Amino acid sequence: MNSIDLNCDMGESFGVYSLGNDVALMDFVSSVNIACGFHAGDPGVMRETVRHALEKRVSIGAHPGLPDLAGFGRRVMAISPQEAYDMVVYQIGALHGFVRAAGGYLHHVKPHGALYNMAAQDALLAAAIARAVKDVDPTLVLYGLSGSTLIHAGENEGLRVAHEVFADRTYQPDGTLTPRDHTDALIDDDDVALNQVLDMVCQGKVRAIDGQWVDIQADTICIHGDGAHALEFAAKIRQTLQSSAVVQSM
Repeated sequence: MNSIDLNCDMGESFGVYSLGNDVALMDFVSSVNIACGFHAGDPGVMRETVRHALEKRVSIGAHPGLPDLAGFGRRVMAISPQEAYDMVVYQIGALHGFVRAAGGYLHHVKPHGALYNMAAQDALLAAAIARAVKDVDPTLVLYGLSGSTLIHAGENEGLRVAHEVFADRTYQPDGTLTPRDHTDALIDDDDVALNQVLDMVCQGKVRAIDGQWVDIQADTICIHGDGAHALEFAAKIRQTLQSSAVVQSM
C-alpha cells in the first residue's frame, strides 16, 4: 500500500477573523505550511492557525517566503545566499515560537513562492536554505519540488526531505513547474488534476506540458487552499487516494 502526505499552505491572510477555508481544509490534509509574516500572515493569524492545526492533529510546517507582501512572495528578488539563510532562520524561529507556546512541535519547512522556485534550481540558495533549516533544528523535514536542487541540498545536509508534487500545476519536460504567467500553468479541470495525482503517486510519472512523461517522486502533494472550490477538490483528492489504496502519512 502506498502512503502520501497531503499538505496545504495556510495562514496567508491578515487579521485573526480572516482564516478563510483554512480550518475546514485541515480535515482533508495531513500537514500544513503556515506563512511566517514575510509574504503573508501576521502574529495573530500565525497563533490562530497553529492553534487550529494542533486541535486537528495535523503536522505543522514553517512556510518562509521573500519579504514581498505586495507581490505575495511570488516575484523574483535578487538575494544573496546569506540573505536567504537569515530570512529563513528568522521566519522558522517566529513560527517555532508560536508552536512551542501552544505546546506543539514544528515538523517541517517548505519555502514559499518565488523563494521555492529559485531554490529549486539555484544551488547556492538551496544550500543556504538547507543549512538554515539544519542549524535551527536538524530533525525538521525539508519540503521541496520533487527531484530539485533544494531536495539534493537537504540530503547533502543530512536532513530528511519530502519530494513535493502539485495536483493543480503543469510540469515542464525538466520536471520544473510551468511558470504561473504561462497560459497553461494551472489545471482547472478536477478530473485532469486527479488523474495527474494518481499518475504521480502510483506510477511515479507526470505528463509534461509537451506530452512526454517525466519520472517523479511523490512524498507529499500540495493542495492550494485559495481556489474557488478548494474544499471540494481537497475532499475529492482524499477520496480518490483512499479508493486507490493510498493512505495519508506524515
